[in-house]
Amino acid sequence: MKSKIKPSMKEKFQQNRMKNLESEYFHPSFLMEQRLLDAIQNGNRTKSLNILGSINRDQRPKLADQPLRSLKNSLICSCTLFTRAIIQGGVQPEKAFTLSDTYILEIERMDDYQELEQLEYSMLDHFIQVLKDEEKLPYSKTVNRAITYIHDHILQDLKLGVIAKQSFVSSSYLSHLFRKEVGVSIVQYINQKRIEESKYFLLHTTSSISEISSLFRFCNQSYYTSLFKKYTGITPKEFREKHINNKQ
Repeated sequence: MKSKIKPSMKEKFQQNRMKNLESEYFHPSFLMEQRLLDAIQNGNRTKSLNILGSINRDQRPKLADQPLRSLKNSLICSCTLFTRAIIQGGVQPEKAFTLSDTYILEIERMDDYQELEQLEYSMLDHFIQVLKDEEKLPYSKTVNRAITYIHDHILQDLKLGVIAKQSFVSSSYLSHLFRKEVGVSIVQYINQKRIEESKYFLLHTTSSISEISSLFRFCNQSYYTSLFKKYTGITPKEFREKHINNKQ
């Protein structure tokens, strides 16, 4: 069943559109925004800061009735864009999202308008530094690409050929390089990552163990349980019960 847009939202959209046209306000160009994301993804600090400065010389969009709240919302949007850019650049999604969460909480905490404006630049610098630190990891760019693809598609049917294609190498070469650098096969790494990610669903959802097993594409619940115990020392059921009891 298709959801219907409320008439009031359609009216507000048209009203805001007319206001922008009357005041000759235009959002930062998509091309400029894309140039910023490309610069971040490539770890180009100077270029990124210059482009952000160019974007901010124009009027910011109105994202709330109060100027301070509007600025905070704008910075949260920037934080989201920076996060996607460094993930594309090779930073592990979980690390990028944790960095994003940290800055969003800081944005919410601050109440000085000028300090918030400056925070956007230091935030951008920090995101790029995290990206550069990631490049210092012992893994090659090829393996990092493979790992990033695995993390981004952990709930999908991950096949070696597809991962290799996304890493721009052959399947046999990726298998050899991955085992050499990471110390485990790609299949083992995927299983370990799926077990790790499944813990969230055990702790924060009411999904059955069978449903979680299926979600992470294990062939059956028994195999999921066996692997979970192999990597954690306890079964999924024991893991869930243990943490529920600790909260009580």
